Amino acid sequence: MPRPVTLFSGQWADLPFDTFCQKAASFGYDGVEIACSGDHFEVDKALEQDGYLQSRWDILDQHGLRCFAISNHLVGQCVADRIDERHAAILPARLYGDGREDGVRARAAEEMKNTARVAASFGVPVVTGFTGSPIWHMVYSFPPNPADFLARGLALFAGLWTPILDVFQESGVRFALEVHPTEIAFDTASAENALNALGGHPAFGFNYDPSHFVYQNVDYIGFLRKFADRIFHVHMKDAYRASHPTEAGVFGGHLEFGDHRRAWDFRSLGRGSVDFEEIIRVLNDIGYQGPLSVEWEDSKMDREHGAAEACAFVRRLDFPPSAVAFDAAFAAKR
Repeated sequence: MPRPVTLFSGQWADLPFDTFCQKAASFGYDGVEIACSGDHFEVDKALEQDGYLQSRWDILDQHGLRCFAISNHLVGQCVADRIDERHAAILPARLYGDGREDGVRARAAEEMKNTARVAASFGVPVVTGFTGSPIWHMVYSFPPNPADFLARGLALFAGLWTPILDVFQESGVRFALEVHPTEIAFDTASAENALNALGGHPAFGFNYDPSHFVYQNVDYIGFLRKFADRIFHVHMKDAYRASHPTEAGVFGGHLEFGDHRRAWDFRSLGRGSVDFEEIIRVLNDIGYQGPLSVEWEDSKMDREHGAAEACAFVRRLDFPPSAVAFDAAFAAKR
């Protein structure tokens, strides 16, 4: 069976959920990865309102769509981050409150626990998201970082996230961190550190997104092989990395996405620098049969055009692994 092709709803949260689903179906998707944004999926309503979860399935069913994962990236970000005024823009007022760090973190942590519970009730096995990081601001070591900054940061992260992951495990749901700058894990080395800090917690794994590796010059194929048993979900997303010197490097120069002076930018699938052919081959090698979820971003392309072409791109690219060696027929004649 081919892997289902889904569309992540996070970049479409300005649309009502029904409208988004209608569009996703018209683009040719099998299903959607529902973000806890806009009216797409609201954890508090899922807990408090009878029939809320069924209302989500009713909309999906109306458009012939399935759901394999929900996302709570924005709330997860606030569990381990150093909280400042930026977080008010990504959290509902009931979670941001007065903005004091300990309170924001505690409320975000409880919301992530509840996300695991409602995901189980909704019947999906994976929640994708972010973790935040108490040490991201120290990624470039100047002024020089204290010798124990990493150990202390990882310990704080583990202390904040282990109780959440325990609820995920109890609920039969897995949490898939999208390895990404600003998170506790942003490349292969930091992902290994995070996994070790959690003692290999069985509910913790990764939402694989190659776009965030390619512009950092990280081996995104090697990541799949290294963490084969921890790839809980896959984002199909492309990014372009310039092969020539540019005015702004990997840190972006405080330029907006889409600025031609950047060294990298997100692009519609197949129009960037990611080798998706090799990704499919390695996903076959490691036995991943979950959804291929298109997270569509391209500042210079109409999103409906891009989402439709991305669905077609993934369908053309994906293929099942072989059950026999290609030369088995010859061997049988010996």
